[in-house]
Amino acid sequence: MQPATTARETADIFQGETLDKASSAARSAGSDYPLLLKQCLLNVVDQAGDNEIVYRGEVRLTYTDLLARISRLGSALRAMGIGPGDTVAVMEWDTHRYLECFFAIPMLGAVIQTVNVRLSRDQIRYTLDHAGARLILSHTDFLPLIEEIVGDLPRVEGVVHLRDGCKTADQPWIKAEYESLLADGVTDFVFPDFDEDTRATTFYTSGTTGLPKGVFYSHRQLVLHALSTLAVLALGDRYGRFSRDTVYMPITPMFHAHAWGIPFVATLAGCKQVYPGRYVPEELIELYRAEKVTFSHCVPTLLQMMLTSAASEEVDFSGWQVLVGGSALSSGLARLAADRGVVLTTGYGMSETGPMVSLTRIKPESIGSDLDEIRLRTKVGMVVPLVELRIVDEEMRDVPRDGVSAGEIVLRSPWLTRGYHRDPAASADLWRGGYLHTQDLGRLDRHGYLQISDRLKDVIKTGGEWVSSLTMEDLISRHPAVLESAVIAVADERWGERPGAVVVLKPGARATPEDIRRHLSAFAAAGEIPRYAVPDRLWFTDALDRTSVGKIDKKALRARFLEQRPRPEDL
Repeated sequence: MQPATTARETADIFQGETLDKASSAARSAGSDYPLLLKQCLLNVVDQAGDNEIVYRGEVRLTYTDLLARISRLGSALRAMGIGPGDTVAVMEWDTHRYLECFFAIPMLGAVIQTVNVRLSRDQIRYTLDHAGARLILSHTDFLPLIEEIVGDLPRVEGVVHLRDGCKTADQPWIKAEYESLLADGVTDFVFPDFDEDTRATTFYTSGTTGLPKGVFYSHRQLVLHALSTLAVLALGDRYGRFSRDTVYMPITPMFHAHAWGIPFVATLAGCKQVYPGRYVPEELIELYRAEKVTFSHCVPTLLQMMLTSAASEEVDFSGWQVLVGGSALSSGLARLAADRGVVLTTGYGMSETGPMVSLTRIKPESIGSDLDEIRLRTKVGMVVPLVELRIVDEEMRDVPRDGVSAGEIVLRSPWLTRGYHRDPAASADLWRGGYLHTQDLGRLDRHGYLQISDRLKDVIKTGGEWVSSLTMEDLISRHPAVLESAVIAVADERWGERPGAVVVLKPGARATPEDIRRHLSAFAAAGEIPRYAVPDRLWFTDALDRTSVGKIDKKALRARFLEQRPRPEDL
């Protein structure tokens, strides 16, 4: 084992040397300083060396330890032949090891592929092959799956086993065990400089149609995204403030959009980080309590699961700052969170946007009542620095910023993905007209608040008029018996489409379809929605279908409910 380096030695190591010898003179003269992920680590030991990185309360590292382990991992992978342009895939839960991979792999000039382990076997095999993975770092849980597909991955040269306490698996394709690999590394490994536009990461979208698409990001994009996100979070007051005193626990998978990029932000800030492994609500609640977590991010479903878990009944969530995104936040969940003391920040983004586009920032003059604040929290905030956002019609003309007029959200920003990996046609369609097309419908009001109206594929057109499924889901959530809902389009001979609602009731609660319709009819009578928006058909279910990252899967819901004959209680 090599001794840990000092803070000054670490800074020298991460300053590195250039891969591009022709430009070394210019770099040494200070005319070109590449924005590389390793620059996020330069001062963290000096300024926060004793702050902790915790895994499930079982592993505790300081930032000094973290940087030494990143150096060991980088040197060990280099000794295995991993270098510039190689893709290293990671199949892992949220751990300190994943955080080490986030930095060490791209700092070699290689590409980290964060594999969505919740995809199907065939989709995982496709993404590994499509990305050209040369090496896989895999948790024990995924070794059986790898055994099934490794024969179909001719470019994969081996697997490194990531384990929690179990024995190293005995398979010919396992080349090393992670901790043993680190033990063979050195703490004074010098990571090189290279072009900041070098690809750093690749991951695949979890769309509900077609094969997953690969999005990719450069070092420059990731650094700028981290700096902008940290700036907008630091500008917050009680609405999502992030600082070196923050205790951060992600509840968004690290394989999904780099856990929304917040691990890079947390490391840049040098704050305490708590990694929970797999997401089990009771274990998340215990980690929140034991480690005194102050900041997290998740999709609404996970927040709801935690707040409604029996394990949370005696837990004080006052002041817990939670960034919610990935799908719409309903008024009902926003009210539940507020009642439990959770300070919600709502964000908007997608895999193709890095993902941060907007974040809740509430102007005091916008709030006239407690109800106003809940309403504003279900919007997706204000555009973050360095993002140009437009709401346009089909001719790419801007629609009025009146909070009513809707159009497609199109974007420009330095960190948006430049396209889809090895898919030029889809890339050209994504960037047609020089803007990234989100296929999300949105509205902007005079205060600059963004509201998502719907996905283009989910909006319902009945009798020539549009009905927003997200608006209807939000109104349904206000019924006291409703836990969550999804509104889908139902084919209709007369009107083309009509809204249908799939509803999950709270445990022990009772309601009939007519109860829900009466509830919605009251909003129609008050003029908040047109009468034709009230669903003709409603179904009750124990759970909504979801994608691999926790979003409601409306394609699966349509298949499940519209391809079956209605029961009497559905009518």
